[in-house]
Amino acid sequence: MIEQERYTCAIGALQSVVAIPKALPILHSGPGCGMMVRGFFERSTGYAGGSTSPCTNFSESEVVFGGIDKLRKIITNSYKILNSDLQVILTGCTAGIVGDDIDSLANEFREIGRPIVTVETAGFKNNNFVAHGDVVNAIIDQYTNKFIDENPVRSEKRTVNLFASIPYQDQFWKGNLRTYKHLLEQLGFKVHILFGPESAGVTEWQQIPRANFNVLVSPWYGQSIVEHLKNIYGQPFFKFPHIPIGANETEKFLYTLLSFAEENDTPLDYKKAKLFIKHESAAYYEELDNLATFLLEFRYGLPNYVHIIHDAGYVVGLAKFLLHETGIVPKEQFIVDNTPEKFQQDIRTDLKGISTKKNVPLLFEPDAGKVQNIIRDITYDGRGLLIGSGWDKELSKEKHFDFLSASVPSPYRLVLCTGYAGFHGGLRVMEDIFNTVLASYR
Repeated sequence: MIEQERYTCAIGALQSVVAIPKALPILHSGPGCGMMVRGFFERSTGYAGGSTSPCTNFSESEVVFGGIDKLRKIITNSYKILNSDLQVILTGCTAGIVGDDIDSLANEFREIGRPIVTVETAGFKNNNFVAHGDVVNAIIDQYTNKFIDENPVRSEKRTVNLFASIPYQDQFWKGNLRTYKHLLEQLGFKVHILFGPESAGVTEWQQIPRANFNVLVSPWYGQSIVEHLKNIYGQPFFKFPHIPIGANETEKFLYTLLSFAEENDTPLDYKKAKLFIKHESAAYYEELDNLATFLLEFRYGLPNYVHIIHDAGYVVGLAKFLLHETGIVPKEQFIVDNTPEKFQQDIRTDLKGISTKKNVPLLFEPDAGKVQNIIRDITYDGRGLLIGSGWDKELSKEKHFDFLSASVPSPYRLVLCTGYAGFHGGLRVMEDIFNTVLASYR
């Protein structure tokens, strides 16, 4: 039994559908599945999420006789009520066990011109980190491919498809995607962002084949997407293995991306792009200069070490940022996204590169309850900082740590468009940490 699981089962990937403008998830599942997802992510309804998502409400009758007729009725009625551009059927555990032929049903609607996609997301198969890739690949195979004649493969040399934060699983996903898009556009790229308010919706999904290459910002989740696109369209992919936070990692991200683009014959103004990076970096360090007086004045009252409980991309990204740009030393770090074993060594190597002198202990543990017990038994001199989810707030009080809520579930923090990626993201992390510290003074 896992206590405090920081992700959902596979059907939680319905949030990836919700994040596509005017896309509609249809749940072929029991009524509790949608309620579970809505309760875990909170404030994540989008255009057709939360209580709006149609559901067949699988009951004993459907278990015995199948639920295809009910699903057909739900789909038909959803077109009457919601003006959606794309429908995606996601199956729950009951539908997965019964074995309803949802593909044949979907073909009935495709024949009359309805864009509809099917994805198997039974909870016993995987979690929503993995299922996010399954949903994206299903849309590409069953929807995007229908527009391949109008969108020649790799026909736009400056265009890239971006795959980064998982919508809603990363509570900063909107801000992060907006940041990535801005940075890449300033380098000279046209960016398919695909999710969120910066996306053009299904029109952008139709144009995925046009991109010269794909950009993946992730240690492992989303890897199946870029590998699939490489197989079917021959698009190479650039991978940056963690969230680039602050100047050091954002510069590294952008410069290595430019090198990759040059290797792949992308016609950019490379001189202008590098001048942009230098300008953004200078503006960032100007703010750090302004911060110096504060850091000097409060040097004995600021946290000097940190434990992070998060997914792999944030653990590595935050640890590198905090050590090199705030002086807060990463102690034991905990990755709770159930990282597949085949990716774990690369993540360890990435974190090991944080310093030639310091080894940062790292534990892959999806049971966050066990993680909390480990932290309870750890003692260091100085003032500690704990970065985790809202479930870690009481632990931070128990340990007398400063606390920053930075992952889901997060009932004690409202996030609308805040992002932690990039130059501005690094400054925002500093604001959040040091404002938390200052709030403790009376």
